[in-house]
Amino acid sequence: MPPETSESRYQRALIGVGIVVLAFNLRPAAVSVGPVLDEISGGLGMHPAETALLTSLPVVCFATVGALAPRIARALGSHRSTLVALLLVVVGLALRVQVDSPTLFLLLSFVALSGMAVSNVLLPSLVKLHFPDRIGLLTAIYSTALAIGLTSASVLTVPFSETGAGPLDWRHGLLVWAGTAAVAAVPWIALVRHDRRPESDPGTITTGTVARTRLGWTMAAFFGLQALQAYAIFGWLAQVFRDAGSSPHEAGVLLGITTAIGIPLSFVIPGLTVRARDQRWLLTGIMAFYPVGYLGLVVGADTVPWLWAAALGIGTTTFPFILTLISLRARTPVGTAALSGFTQSTGYLIAAAGPFSVGALRDATGSWTVPLLVLLALSVPQYLLGLLASRPAYLEDQLEPRTSKV
Repeated sequence: MPPETSESRYQRALIGVGIVVLAFNLRPAAVSVGPVLDEISGGLGMHPAETALLTSLPVVCFATVGALAPRIARALGSHRSTLVALLLVVVGLALRVQVDSPTLFLLLSFVALSGMAVSNVLLPSLVKLHFPDRIGLLTAIYSTALAIGLTSASVLTVPFSETGAGPLDWRHGLLVWAGTAAVAAVPWIALVRHDRRPESDPGTITTGTVARTRLGWTMAAFFGLQALQAYAIFGWLAQVFRDAGSSPHEAGVLLGITTAIGIPLSFVIPGLTVRARDQRWLLTGIMAFYPVGYLGLVVGADTVPWLWAAALGIGTTTFPFILTLISLRARTPVGTAALSGFTQSTGYLIAAAGPFSVGALRDATGSWTVPLLVLLALSVPQYLLGLLASRPAYLEDQLEPRTSKV
């Protein structure tokens, strides 16, 4: 970092604000669909396969577009790339509520989610670049902002929809999140002229070089299975509760409990991850809640549903855990960006089939029992991979000497 000056302190404050408002907007495009999924599907005349694709679209975007984020950052700079990504979120979210075609709705959702995917990959490298001495704190702050945005979209989409033209105007409920994304773009407009592009170094680490490391694949596989769990939960949990007898509003609140539990934990877990002598114990404590949530839903989704919702919410906080690991497992911002890009894009490719398969299993079996038990079974390899990822290691140490020079 350069010596602290009045200008550099201002820039650090501005990038801090930018990171927080960016993180807040990284999930509403995806999770706001779940509480009004029936209304969207019915209103647009979607086939079951199209509805399932809509729930899978976030992980598809993260897997495909997310892989391009480091290359985009090298070409435009990290700050310009983030601004462009946010503008894509705004445009996609604002336009998709104006269409009546399922195909156009899916296409514009892809545009919005693509912007979200690029920003998602760049966040850890932005933290490493601007706050290398505060990785745990900044990761905690932006993870908490992300959880707040996630919870807000889960809980407030239905109430916002109820203030629209109809009794449950899903278009009005979804449009609100385009407005919050537009607000988030404001600080990034001021940041683009100060762009730094360390990725332009000719000896830079790329996602291709990360793919030749054991650490890269371990992180990607663990990330993929946690993302599969999270997006299956975010995409379908509200529907599980609705099928068990909850009203749309109640189901949205229950999904909100799942996401809200992550707000305080997202602030605590990164710091614990940085300070822990053995991160495997922390991982074990988090993942022990998956069986509680899934088995509770299987036995009785209408019995103390808030407890099953909360347990699954604790399980999904493996996300801030691995986000912190991404920053800890590389020595430089360049390495962090490459590791983040490979981990998230490959991980989301693994996760892409999750929400779609859950919907397909539900249609094939006529109940939620089999899909929920499959998700429970997948938590076992997720845990084993997490144990491997928790072992101390650095990406640069597993690269060829000529590649790791940055």
